[in-house]
Amino acid sequence: MRLRAIAGLLAAMVLALGGFTPSEARTGGHEARRVEVPVRHNVHGPVHARAQSRPHVRRPARPARAAVHHAGGRHAQGATQRGHASVYAYSLAGRRMADGGRFDPHSDTVASRTLPLGGRARVTNLRNGRSVVVRVRDRGPSTRRRILDVSPGVAARLGMADAGTAPVAVTPLPGLVARAEAAPSGGRDSPRR
Repeated sequence: MRLRAIAGLLAAMVLALGGFTPSEARTGGHEARRVEVPVRHNVHGPVHARAQSRPHVRRPARPARAAVHHAGGRHAQGATQRGHASVYAYSLAGRRMADGGRFDPHSDTVASRTLPLGGRARVTNLRNGRSVVVRVRDRGPSTRRRILDVSPGVAARLGMADAGTAPVAVTPLPGLVARAEAAPSGGRDSPRR
């Protein structure tokens, strides 16, 4: 009687588990299946596909850029910078610039991160050799790859208006620098005009 009860209980458990064998019951019915990875061959022999995926290659560190340190973070007099310049959009006409004035697309205005506000510089288009003397009135460009933003008027004189960007050389010109940096920036704390 007792044997019959145990056999019935065992049969009920097997049916409840879906007919699994005891080894399958331990794993929840999921056999540990071996996944076949396709094998490819190269000149050195068989290589698994996972090993052929892009190997991690450590790139050499970029060479450190020569940091130019100037008094007050400004560009040294006479030192020429080379890089790319971009053109201001006409849609910015009338907006306030860093020196407090309004942007005129036809003026000789440029924006620089390093040249002093109010200072003058000679900008030379390195593609065609054209050169223009400009006045720094704003800060920018916001893109780190560029060293200068020029007004559309300057861009036309440099021959870069159609392209929108051009490689340039910027040479600061000696002379009086207007104290434009002390002008209000048009921010929240500045007096209204």
